[in-house]
Amino acid sequence: MQKSLGLLKLYLKETDMTDKKLTKEMTIAAALKIKPQIGPILMSKGMHCLGCVIAQGETIEQAADVHGFSADELLEELNKA
Repeated sequence: MQKSLGLLKLYLKETDMTDKKLTKEMTIAAALKIKPQIGPILMSKGMHCLGCVIAQGETIEQAADVHGFSADELLEELNKA
Protein backbone atom coordinates (compact mmCIF):
# COMPACT_ATOMS: atom_id res chain seq x y z
CA MET A 1 0.00 0.00 0.00
CA GLN A 2 2.76 2.44 1.00
CA LYS A 3 4.69 1.68 -2.20
CA SER A 4 1.59 2.34 -4.34
CA LEU A 5 1.00 5.65 -2.59
CA GLY A 6 4.63 6.64 -3.18
CA LEU A 7 4.37 5.78 -6.88
CA LEU A 8 1.15 7.77 -7.19
CA LYS A 9 2.76 10.83 -5.58
CA LEU A 10 5.75 10.51 -7.93
CA TYR A 11 3.45 10.24 -10.96
CA LEU A 12 1.41 13.26 -9.91
CA LYS A 13 4.57 15.31 -9.35
CA GLU A 14 5.94 14.37 -12.79
CA THR A 15 2.66 15.17 -14.56
CA ASP A 16 1.93 18.39 -12.65
CA MET A 17 1.84 21.19 -15.21
CA THR A 18 0.48 23.97 -13.04
CA ASP A 19 3.82 25.81 -13.22
CA LYS A 20 4.12 25.45 -16.98
CA LYS A 21 3.89 28.77 -18.80
CA LEU A 22 1.49 29.16 -21.69
CA THR A 23 2.79 30.55 -24.97
CA LYS A 24 1.14 32.41 -27.84
CA GLU A 25 1.85 29.45 -30.11
CA MET A 26 -0.16 26.99 -27.98
CA THR A 27 -3.61 26.04 -29.13
CA ILE A 28 -6.55 26.92 -26.92
CA ALA A 29 -7.12 23.20 -26.32
CA ALA A 30 -3.50 22.62 -25.21
CA ALA A 31 -3.62 25.65 -22.92
CA LEU A 32 -6.84 24.39 -21.32
CA LYS A 33 -5.26 20.99 -20.67
CA ILE A 34 -2.40 22.67 -18.85
CA LYS A 35 -4.48 25.30 -17.03
CA PRO A 36 -8.19 24.44 -17.02
CA GLN A 37 -8.78 27.43 -14.74
CA ILE A 38 -8.33 29.77 -17.74
CA GLY A 39 -11.70 28.74 -19.16
CA PRO A 40 -13.69 31.48 -17.40
CA ILE A 41 -11.13 34.11 -18.48
CA LEU A 42 -11.46 33.09 -22.11
CA MET A 43 -15.25 32.96 -21.84
CA SER A 44 -15.36 36.45 -20.33
CA LYS A 45 -13.53 37.73 -23.42
CA GLY A 46 -16.07 36.23 -25.81
CA MET A 47 -14.06 33.11 -26.62
CA HIS A 48 -16.90 30.66 -26.16
CA CYS A 49 -15.65 27.89 -28.43
CA LEU A 50 -13.46 26.21 -25.82
CA GLY A 51 -14.50 22.65 -26.57
CA CYS A 52 -15.16 22.92 -30.28
CA VAL A 53 -13.01 21.97 -33.25
CA ILE A 54 -11.65 25.50 -33.63
CA ALA A 55 -10.05 25.32 -30.17
CA GLN A 56 -8.06 22.30 -31.34
CA GLY A 57 -6.23 24.29 -34.02
CA GLU A 58 -6.49 27.95 -33.06
CA THR A 59 -3.56 29.38 -31.10
CA ILE A 60 -3.85 31.82 -28.23
CA GLU A 61 -2.36 34.47 -30.50
CA GLN A 62 -4.90 33.81 -33.27
CA ALA A 63 -7.81 33.83 -30.83
CA ALA A 64 -6.63 37.13 -29.33
CA ASP A 65 -6.35 38.66 -32.79
CA VAL A 66 -9.80 37.48 -33.89
CA HIS A 67 -11.37 38.86 -30.71
CA GLY A 68 -9.49 42.16 -30.79
CA PHE A 69 -7.18 41.61 -27.82
CA SER A 70 -3.44 42.00 -27.42
CA ALA A 71 -1.97 38.49 -27.42
CA ASP A 72 0.73 39.56 -24.96
CA GLU A 73 -1.78 41.04 -22.50
CA LEU A 74 -4.05 37.99 -22.79
CA LEU A 75 -1.13 35.66 -22.27
CA GLU A 76 -0.03 37.56 -19.18
CA GLU A 77 -3.52 37.26 -17.71
CA LEU A 78 -3.77 33.56 -18.54
CA ASN A 79 -0.38 32.77 -17.03
CA LYS A 80 -1.37 34.52 -13.78
CA ALA A 81 -4.37 32.19 -13.43
